[in-house]
Formats: sequence, C-alpha cells, structure tokens
Amino acid sequence: MTRSSSKLGAGKLRIVGGSLRGSKLTIGDAAGLRPTPDRVRETLFNWLAPTIAGARCLDLFAGTGALGIEALSRGAARVDFVERDARLAQQLRDNLVRLKQADASVRNADAVSLLAEPPQLAYDLVFLDPPFDADLWDAAAQRLEAHGWLSANALVYIESPASVTPSPPASWQLHRENRAGAVRYALYRRSAKLGSS
Repeated sequence: MTRSSSKLGAGKLRIVGGSLRGSKLTIGDAAGLRPTPDRVRETLFNWLAPTIAGARCLDLFAGTGALGIEALSRGAARVDFVERDARLAQQLRDNLVRLKQADASVRNADAVSLLAEPPQLAYDLVFLDPPFDADLWDAAAQRLEAHGWLSANALVYIESPASVTPSPPASWQLHRENRAGAVRYALYRRSAKLGSS
C-alpha cells in the first residue's frame, strides 16, 4: 500500500479476515496514499491461505501496513514493515500497539536502499507495492533476489498499474494474477533451483 499521485484524506481501512477481522486502521492525510482495496486483499489472501500460517513476511513501501497486518491477522509468524515517510511509520507503530501485534517491527527507511544491505533473515512472503509513479518494481525485485532476502521458495506479491508488467528475476515464476480496475496484482513464486542455475 503506497503513495500515488492522488490524495486520500484521513479515514479508516478495515482488516478483511483472520483474528483481527473488522479491525479499523487509521489512514492519515498523506499525499498520494493508495490503499490496496478490500476486495484485492481478500483475493490475495485467498491465494495465500495454504501458506500464510507461520510465514515470515516483509511489507515494503508499507504505507498504512494493511497488507502486513492482514498477514498477521491470518497467522503469519512475523511481519517487518518498511516505510520511508516518518509520520506513516509512526502511525503504523501506533496501530500495531493498539491491535496488540508484538511479532512485528517498523523501520523508517527507504526500501530500495535497505534492500542493498544484507538481511537479518530470509523472508517467506514479501509485499512489493511501491509508488506507481516511481517505477521501483524491477529495482526492488532484483535486490530482493540478489542480496539474500528471500527463502528458497518465497512468494512475492507485486501490485502495479494494469498498463505495467514488471520484469522480475528469472527465478520468479508467475503463480497467480488478476486485475481490479486500473490495477494489476500478481503473486510470484521463487524457485531456488532456477535461481542457482
């Protein structure tokens, strides 16, 4: 959930499933914040249902953190959030405290720069939803693959304009995709075997 060219006023966003179902997240008055719609999140987490329990997740370009909090609600073991905007990062921390979600951390940092560093652990699921006008999909995907951020058979969710098809690393195979209005959303599965060949 990231920023686009539009502006969304302060409001609420709800968690659509799991133990936190119906919980409201505050959406700050941030320029261009673009929440992932409820129905897209519902479809995505239906896709993830067989694998989300116990998963270690990374929510890049987190915005309000709805994707990562949805993962926690549905049984993810841990979610680490990365958000460049300091106000949004603090709001996300506040929401996690209010929802009593201790298996999470929020890092106020630039996601693409962070991905150049060695990770502390390899993630099973990554949410990659950068600002649509920044064209960061491929750069972030390449760094996730090159710097050891992904477990052997990790899943990566990518959200982009319907007119854009990102070019992920060759070791990522398209697993599921769909469109909602002007948005394309897709789930890729990493193959460690392909990545090492």
